Amino acid sequence: MRKPFLFAMTILVLANANAQPTQKPPLHGKNWMAITGKPLAATAGSIVFQQGGNAVDAAVAMLAATCTMWDVLSWGGETQALIYNPKTGKVIGINALGVAPTGATADFFKSKGYHFPPEYGPLAAITPGTVGGICHMLSEYGTMSLKQVLAPAMQMAAGYPIEAQTANSIERGKDRIKQWPYSKKVFLTHQGEKREAPEAGEIFVQQDLLNTLTKLVEAEQAALKNKKTRKQAIQAAYDRFYKGDIAEEFVRGCQEQGGLITKADLANWKVKEEEPMMVNYKGVDVYKLSQWTQGPTLLQSLNILENFDLKKMGYNSPQYINTVYQTMSLTFADRDFYYGDPAFAKGQQPMKGLLSKEYAKQRAQLINPEKNVPDFGPGDPYLFEGRTNPFTEQIKKWNQNSDSLSKRNFVPAHDSTATAMLEQEQYMDRLWRGTTSVEAADKDGWVVSITPSGGWLPACIAGNTGVGMSQRMQSFVLDASLSPFNVVEPGKRPRVTLTPSMALKEGKPYLSFAVQGGDTQDQNLLQFFLNMNDFGMTVQQATEAANINTNQLWLSLGGSKITDRRPRPGDLLLSNRTPEATREALKKMGYKLSFGDRTSGPINAIFLDRKHGSIWGGSSNNGEDYGIGW
Repeated sequence: MRKPFLFAMTILVLANANAQPTQKPPLHGKNWMAITGKPLAATAGSIVFQQGGNAVDAAVAMLAATCTMWDVLSWGGETQALIYNPKTGKVIGINALGVAPTGATADFFKSKGYHFPPEYGPLAAITPGTVGGICHMLSEYGTMSLKQVLAPAMQMAAGYPIEAQTANSIERGKDRIKQWPYSKKVFLTHQGEKREAPEAGEIFVQQDLLNTLTKLVEAEQAALKNKKTRKQAIQAAYDRFYKGDIAEEFVRGCQEQGGLITKADLANWKVKEEEPMMVNYKGVDVYKLSQWTQGPTLLQSLNILENFDLKKMGYNSPQYINTVYQTMSLTFADRDFYYGDPAFAKGQQPMKGLLSKEYAKQRAQLINPEKNVPDFGPGDPYLFEGRTNPFTEQIKKWNQNSDSLSKRNFVPAHDSTATAMLEQEQYMDRLWRGTTSVEAADKDGWVVSITPSGGWLPACIAGNTGVGMSQRMQSFVLDASLSPFNVVEPGKRPRVTLTPSMALKEGKPYLSFAVQGGDTQDQNLLQFFLNMNDFGMTVQQATEAANINTNQLWLSLGGSKITDRRPRPGDLLLSNRTPEATREALKKMGYKLSFGDRTSGPINAIFLDRKHGSIWGGSSNNGEDYGIGW
């Protein structure tokens, strides 16, 4: 008898968002805020702040610490960031994503029987980007030395008490880890015993990684002794990683295990700065990285949703869910077809059209208020740029393929059979896989949002560097009919799910936010933003609020076959606290429902409270994410 009462109370609470209780308290600070995916890493940020660093210094320290803790990323992964520079009043985009190495062609992977590049191992690796991203952000926008910001990570590499989540991930992945000698040496600290991984709380030592980080600091300090500037000294560390003895050992270890990365691939790679993409939603300027990420889907979604009265519909009402779901289906269809590395697109990508308000109005008219539309395909944004779409015939075939998909039930039966349960578990792992987030802000106005990833467990370590290689190659496609701008080529960046976010009001920072969770990232970040902006929730309430997830998209990660990644039209994940009336209404609209206790990856966010001159932090109640403010 208590459940209907609790549902009714939930509805009443959401009607008055400011009264909504949260499972974790909001964070408050006046001087700074540091939030990330691990408590120890948040502490690393606080240490740097207390030593006088700015938000960039602290963010870099947190990134370095999370890379040392392994379960969702390593030092060989990739880094994507947005930085608000108070000196210029501009938001800066940082592209520290690696590229496909020499020999990584569609024909190469097809010759090995792949439908997509592999999920794990040395052939899954693009060139490492995070070290370069750390050096670039620190030298251009930080204030401290590499020695200072890497100190917490180096202390951890020398030995830190490993948490249960990572230790158990190592144990679960030990059969794969045993295929790679350098990974086996680092991760399986109890080889031959029943449990070969470290135990929770065990002091986990990574001597090879410590040696690598020490070499970076040595290069910086030697340059400073030779009267080089701070920037030049950090560049010396960068060069040692990408062109020196670290690069040599990384490439040797990679190729020994069957990987493709060459010394030239490392030496030629560079961090890129870019002007982020932006749309204005009801007076708020929302920024995302460009189409080498999936970030513009959130901007497209906001443009479409601006045509609806979401507040009148009500938070997570059937009408609201149906509208948001179809909006995301439309924008992800565009993502799946048009997004990819702009450096290889020769100006063909119609990003101006995709982000135009007029295109959004046209797409909004396709949304059916009565039921889900299972066969949305890419639109024609070229019309809104005064150009002819060169892919008209290809899109027709793409849509025909979607038509055939919509007639199939891709949702496994939720029965007691082990096969169905395993299939759903594997699918959700691919949907939510990888990454963490880093958020930092300070009283001087610096704000940072980072979504790093790559080198997650079970990771293949490159030689004696202690550096786990990225697995981001799998986000390429091998067939241009699926995604003409995202076919693998040497030197090309894959289209990634990784997507930091920032919003400004009246030209000043308003929100900095990011989330873990593969293809669900911009789904959950969209709803987080609407929770705050349209429904008046506080930043902590918005991180914890129940979201929906759509599977009506091509997966970006996991699975070696086309069938592993195909869209599941109408497949909808809801909170298990969803009222029965809402469930029944959605079923009548054609949705296939599944439920979870948590319906979002862990969202981390910072709200800059201009009214009171304070900084609010929100860190989701899902996962180990943690923040500290002062």
